[in-house]
Amino acid sequence: MSAGFRAVQWNRDKIVYDAVLVACVAAFIGAIMFAGARLDPPADVAGWINLRLRAFGICAFSMITLILCVGPLARLDRRFLPLLYNRRHFGVLAFCVACVHAFSVADWFYVQDALPDFFNEFATGANYTKFIGFTTKAIGLAALTIFFVMAATSHDYWLAFLSPPAWKAIHMGVYAAWGLLVMHVSLGLMQHERLPALPLLLGGSIALVAGLHIAAGWRERAGDAAAPIGEGGWLVVGAPFAIPDKQARIVCAPGGERIAVFRDGDLVSAVTNLCAHQNGPLGEGRVIDGCITCPWHGYQYGFGDGRAPEPFTEKLATYRLRVRDGVLEVDPAPLPPGTGAALLLAPDG
Repeated sequence: MSAGFRAVQWNRDKIVYDAVLVACVAAFIGAIMFAGARLDPPADVAGWINLRLRAFGICAFSMITLILCVGPLARLDRRFLPLLYNRRHFGVLAFCVACVHAFSVADWFYVQDALPDFFNEFATGANYTKFIGFTTKAIGLAALTIFFVMAATSHDYWLAFLSPPAWKAIHMGVYAAWGLLVMHVSLGLMQHERLPALPLLLGGSIALVAGLHIAAGWRERAGDAAAPIGEGGWLVVGAPFAIPDKQARIVCAPGGERIAVFRDGDLVSAVTNLCAHQNGPLGEGRVIDGCITCPWHGYQYGFGDGRAPEPFTEKLATYRLRVRDGVLEVDPAPLPPGTGAALLLAPDG
């Protein structure tokens, strides 16, 4: 295979993140099982298994909902970026929780010597042609299959092997899987339970995810207006020193391409706004130690040429810059990835 393999680089932040994540999940599941056992004590083994599958199911659904909220939250407020850095750990743990839920469903049928009924639900065609009584287990299995593909390809090895666009397309399947989970819950548990908390959980989750994505999309759309075009088709960025030091201003070309124009002291540089790692928004990052640093996962690129420091080999497309009549402009035609194109500003801008 052409992709190289690099072991996961554990650090203190990752360890703390995972420890807090596991502790929260354990506490959440424990609280649901404790409350359920107090309110309606299980009468037999099947009752305890039923309580377990509910607790793990609610936890898995809540985790996937939160995972979908992390992205727009980080776009709206940079303080949520630490949650984004290790979101894949969150996703893999959610898959594990969902697996326990699926196992518990099969276990419930097993302890009652009813496994044939469990398999008949999948095999009976009539169960797929009606609303009440629809085989919701098949919907849950479809969602779990998508989560399995995502969890199995979560390592950066697969990101390099598949290419960032293909990898991202696969992992956008989380939205399809979450939609299947919504159907799984609404057509399954809510048909047999009359607890007010269930529709509140479902409706609140849908409103939360949709609201955050709309808010983040609206904010991003506000900055998508094409930049003014100067002489020769160059795009107007603005006054050079109006760009915050060690930050960027994003300009949008007429074709929709976003260009991040960074300033580091008296130097300016323009690169594609898409990080080569996961197409993260580089223009929302900062210049750290002389490198353009992606806000999503900390991937870095040389300020002047867009080349990742060794031993990494990623390169970004760069753009020519010029100052004309005191106004910084960028050529919308990209240079070959890794081409040096930094511009030294005059002291007066």
